[in-house]
Amino acid sequence: MESLDAALDRLDWTDIGSRLDAEGHAVLPGLLDAGVARGLAQRVAASDARRVTLESGALGRGELFYFGAGMPAPLEPWRTALYRRLVAIANRWNETLGAAHRYPGELEDFLGHNREAGQARAQSHLSRLGVDDHVSLHQRNDGGQVFPMQIVAVLSEPGADFLGGEFVMTEQRPRMQSRPMVVPLKLGDMAVIATAERPFKGAKGCYRVNLKHAISRVREGERIGLELSFHDAR
Repeated sequence: MESLDAALDRLDWTDIGSRLDAEGHAVLPGLLDAGVARGLAQRVAASDARRVTLESGALGRGELFYFGAGMPAPLEPWRTALYRRLVAIANRWNETLGAAHRYPGELEDFLGHNREAGQARAQSHLSRLGVDDHVSLHQRNDGGQVFPMQIVAVLSEPGADFLGGEFVMTEQRPRMQSRPMVVPLKLGDMAVIATAERPFKGAKGCYRVNLKHAISRVREGERIGLELSFHDAR
């Protein structure tokens, strides 16, 4: 944990918060060693993973592998440590929007609130996309206890292991067309993204904007991705 905290402490969290405020996403380059990333990718289709096809949920084409009761190392300590740093931004967002709710300082306490609210279905997963596979625009905001940020990463190398498969977000502001964004991810990069909503400061004050995310069609090869959620679903 000491080396993990040291790696996160080297990041400029004021800048990360500013990027999340402005764009709804912030890339954290090279947080996962390439060997660790590829090791995690090899856990696709592990015996303890719950396999779901994207077609079954009308979410695109490809496979998702949901982690069971415990996530493989080093993901659980990463998720816990990242939550501790992101919770201040999440609470600031709620304050900006005039929401009374505040998130607890520790992930385990927040997950306890999830369980009390009937949310016990883990959402963190690996994805495997082959040629012509994709993930449709969606949000992971099922339940009353939703953390406003989540983590995504790519565990194979763009341009070498696969072509296409860009991570895409859209942002919908009131009375405006959706704004598309491509989040550039390389092997070992993580990115913090808004789960579904974030505050936006307009000419007449702050209001909520709606965000969704997707993965574009893979043209060649195989893309392995990671998505870490801080909250569970109903």
